[in-house]
Parts: sequence; structure tokens; C-alpha cells
Amino acid sequence: MTSDPAEVTVGIHDLTFATTSLCLTHEELARHTGAPVAKYHHGIGQTAMSIPTEDEDIVTLAADAAAPIIERHGSDRVRTLLFATETGIDQSKAAGVYVHSLLGLPPHIRVVELKQACYGGTAALQLACALVRSDPTQKVLVLASDIARYDLDSPGEATQGAAAAAMLITAAPGLVELSTPCGLFTRDIMDFWRPNYRTTALVDGKASLDAYLDAVDGTWLDYRAHGGLPFEKLRTVCYHQPFTRIAHKAHRRLERAAGHTSTARAIDAAIAPTTTYNQVIGNSYTASMYLALAALLDSDTDLGGDDIGFFSYGSGSVAEFFTGTVNPTYRAHLRVDAHQAHIARRTAISYAAYRELHTRALPTDGTPHEVARRTDGRHRLAGIRDHQRQYRAVHP
Repeated sequence: MTSDPAEVTVGIHDLTFATTSLCLTHEELARHTGAPVAKYHHGIGQTAMSIPTEDEDIVTLAADAAAPIIERHGSDRVRTLLFATETGIDQSKAAGVYVHSLLGLPPHIRVVELKQACYGGTAALQLACALVRSDPTQKVLVLASDIARYDLDSPGEATQGAAAAAMLITAAPGLVELSTPCGLFTRDIMDFWRPNYRTTALVDGKASLDAYLDAVDGTWLDYRAHGGLPFEKLRTVCYHQPFTRIAHKAHRRLERAAGHTSTARAIDAAIAPTTTYNQVIGNSYTASMYLALAALLDSDTDLGGDDIGFFSYGSGSVAEFFTGTVNPTYRAHLRVDAHQAHIARRTAISYAAYRELHTRALPTDGTPHEVARRTDGRHRLAGIRDHQRQYRAVHP
């Protein structure tokens, strides 16, 4: 007997993330670009960016993020694993299948990869919620994992980063109950893209900023037209953060669309708690908005029972605005110490070491290639053989 989907509360029961073993500070970057460090710290709101070792990629990051969820909750009721990324490693095989193997998940699980730039994580989340509403006994594991890479010496270089977010979607969620309706907005625009033959993204910075802010208007108007909450009911909003200052710009744009006006100080107070992780990790594409949520929940702000908004944007472009209600007992489910440890364990590297890593490439001709262990994480890329990536769990 199935439940009426309208009566089932669904949302995020657990949320955690992982990032890389290395980082490049923007002080170090500024010393070599000649830009004033304030351009990074205040202009874009970034202080460091996560840099992967050669044996870290979207699979190892996702597996590191997902492992604590499986350890806490088990896998017996997980029926679906959805992997969102725009840093795909194979045109056919879902990256989530590698994670499924690394975590030792049972075979009776569907695994699918989703792509639409940085919006892919939200597409996976909404699909997961629909699956749970149709069968509240099941759980869905959502993974959003990306490595943001731009050309050396390009305008986008300072916004690079890497992380994976993992979410367990269930009925009666412990963290955030997600609500309907949602506001949608799609427009065909070349603001950001990465052809298959490139390992770094291309971006038209001004067009991308304009498209992002236009999508704030478009999603909000659609959200309200479908009966969504008025702006004054929202405690704050988690925005996609390719760089954290854009969240402040977006919140002012949202206020304008909703007919409200606040001071810059009030906007900063509302948005700052969502930026602490992205500020030191950099852009993580599909994971970015969910790192903003993790930062907000981990903050000292008491959110129990509050309604919060979410603005998800993926270049090209697809965007969505939706809301959720924070569970009054959400603090019992948080992983603050683990999140802070992930960030603190990174090793800061020199600009020269960063450039060397950036230009290093894995072979594409099938030549056997062993990858030395460099990661501090729990899973690693061990090498490539016959065009097949080889992954291993790391044992102390």
C-alpha cells in the first residue's frame, strides 16, 4: 500500500561534504598575479581554493563524502544513487557506479549520472524527492561532485575549487523538509561551457553574471506565481556560489523582485552564514549550493522551524528557486567537527606547485599509468590501465 504523495514529508535527512587535500590561498595567488589581495578577499569574497592531488577526482571526493552517511545510516533502504557533476570522467559510465563499488553498496540499486552545469545537484535532489514520495520506505543517496578548473592566467582562475556534497533523502527528514512549489527558469545562453575536447571551462564573465541575476528574477516570479511563500517568510536564502560575493548581489536582486529593500548590512547579516565554506573551498559547481546549506546549518544561527530559500543556477542556463523548513531538532544531525576538519587538514601549496599540478594530465592513449598516493582522503585514483580508471580504498 502506497502513501498519498501529498501527505509525505520529504527532504534532506543527512548532509555532509568532502574536499581535497591541497589548497592555494589567494594571498599566494596575488603574489604571482600582481593583483591586490583585496580584489580576491573583498571583490569576489574568496580567501582560498581547494586543489586536488593527482589521485583525487570527482569519484574519490564523492566516495569520501558519502562514506560517513552510509556508516551512520546503513545502505539497506537505499534504492537509488544519483550522481550530479559537470566534471564527468566517462561519456558512458556513471561516476556513481565507481562510488557504489568503493562503498560496497548492495547490487539492488539504480545508479544514474545527471548533468546540467551547476544545477545538476538540484535536478538530482528533486528526482530523489519524487522517488521517496512515491515510496516513503526507500532512501536516495544524492552526490554532487565537481572540480572547477579554468585556464591559467584567465579571469576565472581565482574562482577555482573542488568539493563533493552527499545528501540522504528520506521521508520525515531530520535536517530540512523540502516544500512545493518551485520556480523554474531556462534560457539558451552561452555564458559558460566546456566542450568535450577541453579539460578547462570557458566563461563570458559579464554574460554569466547577468544571466545568473536574470534567473533570480525569473525563478522568483515563477515561484510566486505558483503560490510560493512571500519573501518576508524566509529566514534567508542559500545561493549557488561560484564566488561568495555573488550571493550578496543575488539577495539584493531577489529583494528588488519581491518589492523589498534592505541595507547592505542587513543583506550581509542574512547571507554571511551561508558563505563560510565556499569562501575557503572555492567553486564546486554542483556541490556549491549544498555547501552553502551546510555552512548555514553549521553556523551559530538558530534555524529550527524556519523557512529558508534555495536558488540553484546552472549556466547555459537552467535555474530553480524552492524552499524548505528546518527541522526543530536539526542540530542533532549535524557534522560540524567533520566539516571543519576536512577544511583544516588541507596543505597549502606554492603557486609553482599549483601550476605544475594544473598542467599535469593523465594519459589518454591507454598506456598503463600508476598514480602515487598523495591524498589524505579515504579513497584514491590508483591508476589507469587499458583506458580503465582504477580506484582503491585507502587503508591507514
